[in-house]
Amino acid sequence: MTDGAIRPEERLAAVLARLILDPTAPPAHHIAVGAASPIPAAACWLVRKSGRSVRLSLLHKRSGNPFTEGTRELFDLTGQGRIDLFFLGGGQIDGEANINLIGTGAWPGGSAQGEVRFPGSFGSAFMYLMTPRTILFREEHSPRVLVPRVEHVSAPGVSAPGVFRRGTAQALVTGKGVFRFDAARARFTLDSAHPGEDAASLRAATGFEYDEPEALPATPDPTPDELALLRGPVCDEMLETYPDFCARVFNRRQAA
Repeated sequence: MTDGAIRPEERLAAVLARLILDPTAPPAHHIAVGAASPIPAAACWLVRKSGRSVRLSLLHKRSGNPFTEGTRELFDLTGQGRIDLFFLGGGQIDGEANINLIGTGAWPGGSAQGEVRFPGSFGSAFMYLMTPRTILFREEHSPRVLVPRVEHVSAPGVSAPGVFRRGTAQALVTGKGVFRFDAARARFTLDSAHPGEDAASLRAATGFEYDEPEALPATPDPTPDELALLRGPVCDEMLETYPDFCARVFNRRQAA
């Protein structure tokens, strides 16, 4: 059991769940979650445990995983138009929703002082273009992550006319706030600030330009029902696959 305080991870999971269920967005009947993404996974399970009929395909799930050949099957499903929503992050994300999973500095090349190598693009460009809805997610919110322009485009936020793509970013969720993305304008609008943040602190921590409302709303707390689901049935589903996350966030451990 956890104490009564709301954990940042619980808040982010609830935010992501509400974005998944956004009635103004195309419905998400089949949601996929990549490897090592416990907070998006928690959000998906929260949606499922809230009684919504959605299919979840979690690439990192240790048992009962529908993927017998891993990402190959995920890409096949996506190419067939059978995945409705996916989550992506980036070592860098810019104001046009481009993401960089390659690194900084010259490429290809060595590791000069100050240059960083990220994990790699893998299937991000394919998933970004072929999935109708993508939610960008990165806990760190700083000028080194949210940059004016990514140094390398692993996956573009928008495409030139005539380039086929099924969708683009719906939103960007960070540890400080929530941005909505307007693909027609290729621009973010700040939607809400998490507790302890305001318009000024978010502006100072963001390297790209964006729009914001005159009165910036606060990100809502998870409801008591959402917290009960996260700390109970959602954690039960995640305990085997994400034991360290469950121990740290929910103070729950697998039985010996």
